[in-house]
Amino acid sequence: MLPLIAFDSTPVDSRCQDEGVSSFRPEPSLRSYGGEAGDTRVARRRATLIDAALDLLAREEAGAVTVRGICAHAGLTPRYFYESFAGVDELVAATYDGVIAEIAEEALAAFAAGGDSREKVAQAVRAVVGVIDTDRRKGRLLFTDTLRSPVVAAKRGESTRLFVQLTTDSAVQAIGVPRGPETTAAAYFQVGGLSRVLASWTEGAVDLDREQLIEVCVRMLLPDGLAGVVPGGD
Repeated sequence: MLPLIAFDSTPVDSRCQDEGVSSFRPEPSLRSYGGEAGDTRVARRRATLIDAALDLLAREEAGAVTVRGICAHAGLTPRYFYESFAGVDELVAATYDGVIAEIAEEALAAFAAGGDSREKVAQAVRAVVGVIDTDRRKGRLLFTDTLRSPVVAAKRGESTRLFVQLTTDSAVQAIGVPRGPETTAAAYFQVGGLSRVLASWTEGAVDLDREQLIEVCVRMLLPDGLAGVVPGGD
């Protein structure tokens, strides 16, 4: 369960733009330096660049993301940027994919650890909320309507299809629903609805604490979920 919100036309431009030295390629052999292996240094710098990209993409007033801006924020030179990424689009894609992979891994593990179907759903929702609440940058990257990066737009489409598939598989496993167009449609409905609720919560539009949010989401994701909503409640 999880990601994807449609964009609106808010005029905030988070286009991905490259600038800097694009011809750099890493040396054929990476020697140890200061007791740290070459491939370890590359991995550390790559992680630093991804963290810097997450910072910049999650800003409320995000502008164009550039190699120069990413490198300045990460404290690295363009030489080290091109050591790991061919350009900004590749970095943005890797940043988004990393968040999605974390959410999927956490949610699947939590679902598997649950007992009955309600506990499985509750544990999975708790895992998803835990990821976006622990690091609010991740929620903004996944959900904000003002981020207009074409790369993120494409990745959101991919992630929706991924989580629809995971939701379908989970429903087949947990409650034995048959596969087919109706199940797929229901999965899209659940993924889209959960995403919109989580987006509104991260933006402060839904005034619920973490546990209340989880409980509401679980009720809505299970059969007869609306039966638990008190008429006239806030």
